Amino acid sequence: MSPVDTALIVVDVQESFRHRAYWDAADVPAFIERLQALVDGAQRAGLPIAQVFHVDPEGPFAVASGHVRTLDGLSLQADAVFHKHRHSALVDSGLGGWLVERRIGRLLVAGIRTEQCCETTTRHASDLGYAVDFVSEATLTFAMTDAQGRRWTAGEIKARTELVLAGRFARIVDVRQALDGALPAAA
Repeated sequence: MSPVDTALIVVDVQESFRHRAYWDAADVPAFIERLQALVDGAQRAGLPIAQVFHVDPEGPFAVASGHVRTLDGLSLQADAVFHKHRHSALVDSGLGGWLVERRIGRLLVAGIRTEQCCETTTRHASDLGYAVDFVSEATLTFAMTDAQGRRWTAGEIKARTELVLAGRFARIVDVRQALDGALPAAA
């Protein structure tokens, strides 16, 4: 892994989520600790860091709400900040052009929600030809209930995301592996 061709993409780590009914702070301390380690390691390695915020016209994801800002507890000085209106951080946000300008070929993806914007960005990036390291321990999600009434825990949702991404769209790595480049790149 080299600063010349790798970038960290921090997806939707924003205060907006605290204002959703599904917000659950139980996993937040571990998530912040792992994401901070990833951010700090990326900065030490000289990797460019892109921060992406989800923005909606109204509600807690609206810029006017004041909640479209870095989640409290995370210290992050991004090289570039992008606003997105879709699940993929690569749709109409400007991130794609920024990556091309810097000749980035590998992405480290982390953020909120594991199975939504982080997974969608990972799949999209892979389809565009990027090698992607999905830093699952530096993602956060929340329990969900399906149409049959089964409640899926955040851990089960993360495990499902890892299952469907691994070997197809990304390498599933922890923070150390992401920063060390300990495993061979995904095909």
